[in-house]
Amino acid sequence: MTEQDAFALLPETRREILRHLKGAGELRAEELADAVGMTASGMRQQLAGLVAEGYVTHRQARLGPGRPKHVYRLTAAGENLFPRRYGDLVGDLLETAQAEEPGFVDRLFDRRRERRLERARARTTAPELADRVAAIAAILDEDGYLAAAQPLADGGGWLIVEQNCAIFDVAIRCGTACSSELAFLREALPDTEVRRVSHMVAGAPHCAYEIRPVVGGSGASGASGASGGSGGSGGSRGLAESGKSAESAESAESGGSAEPGESGAPGEAGG
Repeated sequence: MTEQDAFALLPETRREILRHLKGAGELRAEELADAVGMTASGMRQQLAGLVAEGYVTHRQARLGPGRPKHVYRLTAAGENLFPRRYGDLVGDLLETAQAEEPGFVDRLFDRRRERRLERARARTTAPELADRVAAIAAILDEDGYLAAAQPLADGGGWLIVEQNCAIFDVAIRCGTACSSELAFLREALPDTEVRRVSHMVAGAPHCAYEIRPVVGGSGASGASGASGGSGGSGGSRGLAESGKSAESAESAESGGSAEPGESGAPGEAGG
């Protein structure tokens, strides 16, 4: 659920209070009560609820003779309830940059991938592949992808499922974003074969990556070890089948160049 969805689910009175605070910056309970058309005591009850939900905070301010007054303002969570079209802005900037200097956007995503790899390698030093797959899933989850790893149904590897795309607004306009994500996983887990089996940009409800040890790979281990600490649940077969096939997903990403039977060779990742 997005912040805007959360805003829509709030009672109308609380939405109106938040709008007034957004417009004014800071207001006392009495000022808000006048603006909304309710008693000051009723307003304090509404504000107490918004404070408890984390959308509003207050400070004491001496505004004249007498005791200091509580002055209310939005928290960062409250600010995030209002639309912010960062994705559109970034997409516009990337399209403009690519038009001005072809190849520039690819280099930007290359640098991003290199920085992510540097951080990931510090957390993927475990000898067991299962532990390293779980660590990568945890990194993706921290990055906002709502990611988890789970063993494949056939026991031959793992499935990392991303229930959210943290950069979806950019990805739908810039295919390099998706190819860079795939390349990141392949480089972070070099002793595996990584294949995208579900792709949100292609219309699936989530992105999913099938990860199998390379035969004779230095870090290969039984897939059953991935379940501990991976945070995943449910069978991987249904998740994979509910999205697009690996071939159609990667073909959509690369402009239709993927051939049937390709399972994600490193050469595809360039986007």
